[in-house]
Amino acid sequence: MDAPSPARVYDALLGGSHNFEVDRAAAAHGTRLLPGLPIGAVANRRFLRRAVTYLTGIGVRQFVDLGAGIPTVGNTHEIAQEHDPGSRVVYVDIDAVAVAHATAILAGNDNAVAIRGDVRMPEALLAAVDHTGLIDRGQPVALLMVALLHLLPDSDAPAAATAVLRDAVAPGSHLVISHLTSERRAEQTAMLSSAVARRDGISLVFRPRLQIAAFFGDFAPVEPGLVEISDWRPDVTEQRARLPETSLYLAGVAQKV
Repeated sequence: MDAPSPARVYDALLGGSHNFEVDRAAAAHGTRLLPGLPIGAVANRRFLRRAVTYLTGIGVRQFVDLGAGIPTVGNTHEIAQEHDPGSRVVYVDIDAVAVAHATAILAGNDNAVAIRGDVRMPEALLAAVDHTGLIDRGQPVALLMVALLHLLPDSDAPAAATAVLRDAVAPGSHLVISHLTSERRAEQTAMLSSAVARRDGISLVFRPRLQIAAFFGDFAPVEPGLVEISDWRPDVTEQRARLPETSLYLAGVAQKV
């Protein structure tokens, strides 16, 4: 609780209540350096809703939400179970405090659970997911890596870990990714990355499009592919904020065929 957590900083950017003063200070610091951070966080949450809605619409009923943080209002289990109460969701996060908050929120929901896991150790993570009894990896699964991979520097081998996870799911499964990008504002994002690492000890890796696209491996992109986050199947009922800040994120969904 004495150091900021990416999960709780994200909650603070969204205006949530599951965070501490140290997290709010980190969110404020990042926002001073790049004022679009809260807008990007909201755009990211809207993308999550649209992606899960799309997946439930095509029959996906199993979701593993990696680096999930705290499942506050409008998160995966609410969206999926609104469509089908039998949808099963496993939230995974490395932050024990985030998992404790999530466990309290999910109390009484037999089809959703939060567990602690580290995507850098994919085999152990998969074993923990299997242990919940909620996910059958012999059937299609949606792997959600929403605002996760940019927290892992290349030295943590995120591409190799993602490949293990892709290989572990059945054909018909999907991979959902949103990722901070350096594509349009390389100088600003490099400054923010350096400042956040120095002040808060949090890794933020703003990757270019080609590196982000590589995380999908040979999965087949779902239209419109890897695009600016607000351009991924925008909801006609949702008023889009066409601001430069939304270009902080690229997002996409792909299917294992």
